[in-house]
Amino acid sequence: MIGSPFLSRVSLRDDRVQAGVHPFTLPVLANGLTLEFTTPVTFFVGENGSGKSSLLEALAWATGFGLHGGNRDHQYVNGEEGHALGRALALTWRQRSTDGFFLRAETFHQFSSYLEESESTFARYGGRSLHTQSHGEAFLSLFEHRFEDGLYLLDEPEAALSPQRQLAFMQIMYGLAQQRVAQFIVATHSPLLLCLPGARVLEFDNGAISQVACRDTEHFRLTRDFLNDPERYFRYLFAPDDAD
Repeated sequence: MIGSPFLSRVSLRDDRVQAGVHPFTLPVLANGLTLEFTTPVTFFVGENGSGKSSLLEALAWATGFGLHGGNRDHQYVNGEEGHALGRALALTWRQRSTDGFFLRAETFHQFSSYLEESESTFARYGGRSLHTQSHGEAFLSLFEHRFEDGLYLLDEPEAALSPQRQLAFMQIMYGLAQQRVAQFIVATHSPLLLCLPGARVLEFDNGAISQVACRDTEHFRLTRDFLNDPERYFRYLFAPDDAD
């Protein structure tokens, strides 16, 4: 994978840290934060509660996206100002990008409803209302028709996608990264997406962030081992309780 990312570095400004206030209480932020983005596609992976989605949301706020999803023009929810962690982030750019999109899987329905009320045409979303499509179809329509150049911050984009459509999404990401027109920072639990060639995987684990190979993530290992021998897991998961 070729190309240089637009956003090259994010760090935590000590003077804006609010001690004892969430999300600054997350273990991953206990010793400050400095991340370098060296590839067009970066994955955040880790257990629930590890801080990857909180950081992605803060990045979205700091770069001007609405916290419930969309681009910089989609400020459709009141009370989005003053994001504590977003205000505390210092961003370094190789080339400032004003285009892009922030996707939150959990608020995508709300974003789709906003489009129903505000858009006269759905040309940028496949020509059809997102509400008339299945969840997975709507996601893929967004990826295929809305993603061009810019910075894309995606929180669990695989949530509505079948394995086959996850592969189609990988193809979209790879193609845009090859053209040097887009940067993706993606929080995911998908072992399929983590295997995207040339992507960098940052694992959030035990309060630390470290670069790992996709095959060394717990998500990949667990999925591989389960599919290779599901009965071994069934014996543990569904074992009868020990008799008294």
